Amino acid sequence: MHKLILGLFSLVWSANSFAHGISEDAKKAMIEGGYLKYIWLGAEHMIMGYDHLLFLLGVIFFLTTFKDIVKFISVFTLGHSITLIFATFMGITANYWLVDAIIAISVCYKGFDNNEGFQKYFGVERAPNLLMMVFIFGLIHGFGLSTRLQQLPLGEKGTGMLMRIVSFNVGVEFGQIAALVIMLMVLSGVRHTSVFKRFSKVANDGLILAGFMLLLMQLHGYLHTTSPDDFGFSKDNHFHHHLDMKRSRTQEYKHDNL
Repeated sequence: MHKLILGLFSLVWSANSFAHGISEDAKKAMIEGGYLKYIWLGAEHMIMGYDHLLFLLGVIFFLTTFKDIVKFISVFTLGHSITLIFATFMGITANYWLVDAIIAISVCYKGFDNNEGFQKYFGVERAPNLLMMVFIFGLIHGFGLSTRLQQLPLGEKGTGMLMRIVSFNVGVEFGQIAALVIMLMVLSGVRHTSVFKRFSKVANDGLILAGFMLLLMQLHGYLHTTSPDDFGFSKDNHFHHHLDMKRSRTQEYKHDNL
């Protein structure tokens, strides 16, 4: 069991390390490229944004009509567009590990809500208004995207900078649509089967677990960047320590399967 937990920890850490920050190659591409580069980066960031996608999966999990899907996705899009554009243009930022920790909580929340956690554990007849919660979490998700975008060379504040931000946001929407199409295809394939009820319980428990693991990773990253001395080694050595752990587990796996 401890190997499984350690493996999950390492997997999420590796993905987390990859997702955080903007590479130097990406920054160079943004300087040399035009608005299309920002659109592409926005789409890429959303498609690889596992925390955003997990939350979206939770939002649409039980939606069956096109009207409801459009309504909830539009509210989420409005929320993250507001903070993405406004916060980036105004230079409002925060520690992205903490912002992503709240995003991880939103994943837990949606899985908990989908499994009727409020009714079962809090004894309430109705959970908080879902449309309102999707909008609030949309604002937070947009702020998380903004912390990434502000790592890019956006130029001086003005029309050009605004267009780069809007281009990135358009790319995010394209990526979101592509991911939603795949999610809806998968859900529609299992929705009318006899195992859907059991599948939905397991899947949403999985959302809670994934969100909790992400929360631990974000808090770990926050403590790592703010108090690296507490871990007993430097920031760079801390990262390499995780890589060494991964290599060691790979060697153990190969040895066990010989």
